[in-house]
Amino acid sequence: MKALHRGWIALLLLALAACHGTGVRRDAATTADAAAAPAQARVLAADTPELTTTGNAFIAPQGWSLLRAAPVVLLTAPEGDSRLAFIDVEGADADAAVAAAWAAYPGSRRWPLKLASDLPPKDGWQVRRMYTYETSANEQRNVAALAQRAQSGWTVVIYEMSGATGEKRGAQVKLALDRLLPKGYSRESFAGKPAHTLDAARLAQLTRFVEDGRRALEVPGVAIGIVQNGKVVFAGGFGVRALGQSAPVDADTLFMVASNTKALTTLMLARLVEQGRFDWDTPVTRILPQFRLGDADTTRQVLVRHLICACTGMPRQDLEWIFDSEAATADSVLATLATMQPTSAFGALFQYSNLMAAAAGYAGGHVLYPGLEPGAAYDTAMQSQVFDPLGMHATTFDYARALRGNHALPHGLDVDGHTELASMDLNRSVIAARPAGAAWSNVNDMLRYVQMELAQGRLADGSRYIAAAPLLERRQAQVAMGKDAVYGMGLIVDRTWGVPVVHHGGDLVGFHSDMLWLPEANVGAVILTNSDPGVALRGPFQRRLLELLYDGQPQAEATLASAVAAQRDALQAERKRLQVPADAAASAGLAAHWRNDALGALAVQRQGAATWFDFGGWRSEVASRRNDDGSLSFVTISPGVDGFEFVVDTRDGRHELVLRDAQHEYRFSAR
Repeated sequence: MKALHRGWIALLLLALAACHGTGVRRDAATTADAAAAPAQARVLAADTPELTTTGNAFIAPQGWSLLRAAPVVLLTAPEGDSRLAFIDVEGADADAAVAAAWAAYPGSRRWPLKLASDLPPKDGWQVRRMYTYETSANEQRNVAALAQRAQSGWTVVIYEMSGATGEKRGAQVKLALDRLLPKGYSRESFAGKPAHTLDAARLAQLTRFVEDGRRALEVPGVAIGIVQNGKVVFAGGFGVRALGQSAPVDADTLFMVASNTKALTTLMLARLVEQGRFDWDTPVTRILPQFRLGDADTTRQVLVRHLICACTGMPRQDLEWIFDSEAATADSVLATLATMQPTSAFGALFQYSNLMAAAAGYAGGHVLYPGLEPGAAYDTAMQSQVFDPLGMHATTFDYARALRGNHALPHGLDVDGHTELASMDLNRSVIAARPAGAAWSNVNDMLRYVQMELAQGRLADGSRYIAAAPLLERRQAQVAMGKDAVYGMGLIVDRTWGVPVVHHGGDLVGFHSDMLWLPEANVGAVILTNSDPGVALRGPFQRRLLELLYDGQPQAEATLASAVAAQRDALQAERKRLQVPADAAASAGLAAHWRNDALGALAVQRQGAATWFDFGGWRSEVASRRNDDGSLSFVTISPGVDGFEFVVDTRDGRHELVLRDAQHEYRFSAR
């Protein structure tokens, strides 16, 4: 749920999508026919397998236009403001290849290089290097390039997209890159392979990997759990619950599990479906009369399954409950839905929505306890339908209870990249939208849930908790997340490696986690971390588990090492542009009080030489930055809440502070 830094959206999409694909062998005739295609754009009526000019495979998404003009294959998004280019070039090294690709790229605009980072070899690409470019906030644009070399030469991908289009079409970008592989290459697959028993030797390799990764990322504490064939084979922790304390992390240590809460919420809904209180195709307005979206047609289409499918066309609109968190309640979250407008067609694109997920939980709670306010009804429903029956006795939405016991505290990085304790204040903002991500849990409780999923609704004693049909319906595809993964109802099913991996992650300030299970291998796992760099441990952890189960090619260690280096380099690149403390003269020119009707109040405060922005429920020190377009920005830099950028603008002779997410703009006026 945590917002990404500006500019990292492109980096993550390119780096992740290029790592996961399945090769399709093409013959020379097919390649020649593709290369000889006429140099005119055509709009694609469906997702279409295509080739670069030298025969490397990729998939062009439905609705995009494709233009071939050797050595470039150019995809343009339907909005017309965003492009993805595949360019085959020669070059002595990655830098030369990228220079050649930009020379061939249509258009004269070029951006200054911000960061170049090496990536490990992957899927037939022997050399890989990522480039991100400096853009100013007012451009509302992300630009990146990925250079990859196989035996046949370099293929460079250029990503140049507006923030709005990039966010809502991210799954289509991933689709294009999921299968970008060298000509004739077929990637590793574990399909049909028997899984090894996770014996002591293999578990020792896995736990050593986690501990090495924890230390490399400087994460204070990590907890993991593994189940196989109905038994817990490992549950324990590494490191400490908080910096400066000696209390160790163990399998009972509570962490915020953030968006992993969504799957627990849909489990509650599945129980109500089984009880006949509604079904997955019941219109939401029948069970939650106050449910309204800003678009009446979309409101009428929303069935129970759609509340948490990320498929309704509703964009993220998180800032409105994050910034006005002191005033936010379950009722105000539901009221905010009525202001939301879809930015893509119903069912067309993956767009993650925490507010819709919150409505899912509140709808289920209202059906069971119509006399209670939505938050209390949801809490009671989760306790009676999920936590108590599964024996998840430590799991709670009660922050005070969690913080009284064995719990981890969140950590982030300061502006110079040092790990520090982060404030819990911003994490409290999710209480109003808690079905989307406010649960506290531990490894032991989460393993009880994962075991039930693997047993298709049975508990450890063999008794039936829920019928298989409503449980498994949550894993059915609602919307694509690229070529190899789909989003169901609060669960992702990923077949990148040839075997289904069901999982979901969770991200809040200083807490990053993942839960996953492999139904065919009867194996499940949980990983919980208490620092923002811990997000980089989740993917390699999953990959390392697969390597040990299936004798997979060793990739996890190199991927993790690359993530550690990329994190360091990105922080250094960003730090160069920031003035800390914020420029005194610029700060002095700010009014003391500002307001935006949707986001609430902002107070500017000085503490010695430092400038702080206070939003009521949480606050952060800010740095200043002079942008390439001449504008001035103030950027939050406190650990865990870093990266929110406010651009100073003048309208009708009055200063305003402009904050944007990918698809919205919020203007604060002085008061």
